[in-house]
Amino acid sequence: MEALFDAAVGAFGAVDILVNNAGVDASGIHVADLDTETWDRAMRTNLYGYFFCARRFIRIRRDAGGGGKLINVTSVHDTIPRAGAADYDCSKGGQLNLTRTLALELAELKINVNNIGPGMVLTPFNEEAVEDASVREEQVQSIPWKRAAAEPWEIGRLADYLASADADYVTGATFYIDGGLMQNQGQGA
Repeated sequence: MEALFDAAVGAFGAVDILVNNAGVDASGIHVADLDTETWDRAMRTNLYGYFFCARRFIRIRRDAGGGGKLINVTSVHDTIPRAGAADYDCSKGGQLNLTRTLALELAELKINVNNIGPGMVLTPFNEEAVEDASVREEQVQSIPWKRAAAEPWEIGRLADYLASADADYVTGATFYIDGGLMQNQGQGA
């Protein structure tokens, strides 16, 4: 990570935008049976990775006098838990609160910090749904728009906006792209 930032600064002279977008999915293992190695893998990838990249980015921007955009890609599962997903859900919840904390800490430096919280997106991360129409159809049932997943370009357009000058007054926010999935939670209860 340090070498990556050094190379970017060396090549471009500065780094103005950081998009943290890496992750491992839920293990599907309930907490009572969840081994520490699996838990640690999710925390190291999903939360520590965001922290280390954010810390280096902030130092670069602080040394440059401030300004910049930091975008964390979280998930609808930063607030919606699932059984068998404590490793993923807790790491995504940590990303949510890391973003909120950074928005407060970095306001005086005019560094915008926001989240994009997608539902399922048709990428290799969700390979089963990409490859199997029956899996996608099953998932559609809980999504009000009746579309199983976002396309990567939809997430990208929101990231473009958050990275632009048009979003200079937007900080500490989470933008969910999920076809209304989060609004459907608790229906029928």
